[in-house]
Amino acid sequence: MTEIKDKNLAERCDWSFPVPIAYGPGRLGDLGSRVAEMGVSNPLIVTDRGSAGLPFIGELQRTLAEADIHSRVFSDVAPNPLDSDIQVARRMFREGEHDAVIAIGGGSGMDAGKATALTAHNDVDIWQFDFDREAPTLADDHEFPPLICIPTTAGTGAETESTAMITHTERGMKLCVWHADLKPSLTLLDPMITVGLPANLTAWTGIDAMVHAIEAYCVPDLHPMCDGIALEALALIGQWLPKAVAEPDNLSARGGMQIGACLAGVSFLKGLGMVHAISHMVGAEYDTHHGLTNAIALPTVLRFNAPAIVDKVPAMSRALGLTTTDFDSFERAIRELLDHLNIPRSLSEIGVPADGARSLAEKAYLDAAAATNPRPADVETIEQLILEATVTGLE
Repeated sequence: MTEIKDKNLAERCDWSFPVPIAYGPGRLGDLGSRVAEMGVSNPLIVTDRGSAGLPFIGELQRTLAEADIHSRVFSDVAPNPLDSDIQVARRMFREGEHDAVIAIGGGSGMDAGKATALTAHNDVDIWQFDFDREAPTLADDHEFPPLICIPTTAGTGAETESTAMITHTERGMKLCVWHADLKPSLTLLDPMITVGLPANLTAWTGIDAMVHAIEAYCVPDLHPMCDGIALEALALIGQWLPKAVAEPDNLSARGGMQIGACLAGVSFLKGLGMVHAISHMVGAEYDTHHGLTNAIALPTVLRFNAPAIVDKVPAMSRALGLTTTDFDSFERAIRELLDHLNIPRSLSEIGVPADGARSLAEKAYLDAAAATNPRPADVETIEQLILEATVTGLE
């Protein structure tokens, strides 16, 4: 793995893979000119309720205004975005005659923004864009609006694809929506945006990124490109996450984490696993923080998957800089990191009751991430995993 130095993380860089990416401290201030170059004059900014009053929203609108670009903010988005939230956003997009979507925030804001872009120029029900269904037929002249993604945490990795996790309110399930023809026109990674992120959210979102890398690498399919990206992401996260939590103003740590999280998000085009299958449904049912839920479920799922990932552990261990490469040492290192970051040891500590395990398991079994878990599991097995993570937690 390449060790990225502090001096490199202070540079401004433009990358073209897998979408146009502008990286570097202070890049948010460049956005007005970049948006103007796209011919956009009236974007809708989509974010979540928790982000709406934070300084980066005001800074974003200022840089747009300096380029004579009008904008409006939609922030009525739940922590786990609802299909009803997207209906309101689509209506606002149309009534305001907006010509682009700027999705800014953590996973919630970006997922809501991407889902808004999916539905803005058509009358197709959002669930017709379900990842597990055949893509809906759109008009011959249909075009998705330009989409700009700006992550304000280093975790979700959602900024380079159109995939969005949305809660189906009738079914009480989180499902993935997307369309292959919708890609971000620009992804902006500005580590200065994340400097004010509290230690707990830095940890939770950082572990979310780590789970993306681990689960993607362990998917038992041949995809050398995603595997290489996942390992590089894991190395960056292992190097910079503890520093980002301990030194919140460390811009190199923030930059390293933003790049690591972005890479991890690219890697899970290969697929995810049971941590996400469980976490998606826990989030939909109990509105828990996605990254924190992933962090709590990770050790239980790692132990379950151990027989199927034994050949994957050495490379992941080396990426994390461990001196040993056996499963027990790897799992112990993960648990020690979670403890160091003050992650709770059971789902019950974040309000998930044991008596909900069966319902969660039935839904998790249907999640696309369960299908790519390295070790198959039926509903009864998933129920036991949820019970272990809920009641027993870590030993």
